[in-house]
Amino acid sequence: MSRLEKLVLATNNPDKMKEMKAVFRIRGLIVLGLDNFPEVGEIEETGTTLLENSFLKAHAVHIITGLPAIADDTGLEVDALNGAPGVFSARYAGEKATYDDNVNKLLLDMRSVADDFRTARFRTVSSFTDGIRELWTEGIIEGEITREAIGAGGFGFDSVFKSLQNGKTFAEMTETEKNKISHRGIALRKMQELLKNTFKE
Repeated sequence: MSRLEKLVLATNNPDKMKEMKAVFRIRGLIVLGLDNFPEVGEIEETGTTLLENSFLKAHAVHIITGLPAIADDTGLEVDALNGAPGVFSARYAGEKATYDDNVNKLLLDMRSVADDFRTARFRTVSSFTDGIRELWTEGIIEGEITREAIGAGGFGFDSVFKSLQNGKTFAEMTETEKNKISHRGIALRKMQELLKNTFKE
């Protein structure tokens, strides 16, 4: 099997990029960001599932750069909201919504939900393509939605998602703590092992 020498992380989100680079490490592999490929631009997420969106991004970046690409898509699934915002998490409060806009809408939508029914999970689907192979992995972490934003770190819904593993919101955790247990960390570590096994020399 040919060796995997270069890989592009298919995201324009600097927060995602930072997490992906922190978690994803294979010896001898050169990992590039989209800042190296300004011609890529924004990739429209038109899929109806996390898997579809993830592969849309990976395929688009591979076609433009000619290099193997990894992408991911993440959704927050809130049980009291029938799984919403899900695939629409990044634009929950509208197409141009900021992180704060999305958090505020979620807290408003959850204002009358009792503590016992605020369960939720983060789900990340990570995908890889090199034009020949298509691989994907999934990472899930269970938690609950807080009644207010807690913590100063993180991004997205991190300040209102409390992990059942350690009782902290992602925004209260250090980067190392978060990456160790997070949905994205789980999905990327699975992908890392999958690629190591797929591209054994």
